Amino acid sequence: MINYILRPALETEAAQIKKLINLVGINPTGLDWKRFIVAVNDDRRVIGCGQIKPHGADIRELASIAVDPAYQGNGIARAVMDQLLSTIPRPVYLMCVSTMEGLYIKFGFKAIPYEAMPRYFQRISNVFRIADVIRHSGEELLVMKME
Repeated sequence: MINYILRPALETEAAQIKKLINLVGINPTGLDWKRFIVAVNDDRRVIGCGQIKPHGADIRELASIAVDPAYQGNGIARAVMDQLLSTIPRPVYLMCVSTMEGLYIKFGFKAIPYEAMPRYFQRISNVFRIADVIRHSGEELLVMKME
């Protein structure tokens, strides 16, 4: 079992958060350390993180969920998500590639159709589709919602 604590991020951890996001290869935009919950090991190293990103008054996104690959499988992502989701009103949105859908369904998220997405998520979905034409990943970007 890995020892770690969950807590709000400190400004001095902003670089560690960015490094972790880049390490796991997820969207590196909109990383504001003030919105993050971090999992920190005994060496005070950030080994997991996540944030709630606001997009206007009533639109909140669960984002930047990342765990250092050396620590994956220890329930850190679940703990970060539980902590973040316990603090905000519904609805909550998230974006993920289709291969991650099963994880988020366990938390009560459901994929929503394009027409039901707030404008912000429609724009990102359009950009993803255009980029995928170029890179041919075959992955689909899902926008999911928890009521």
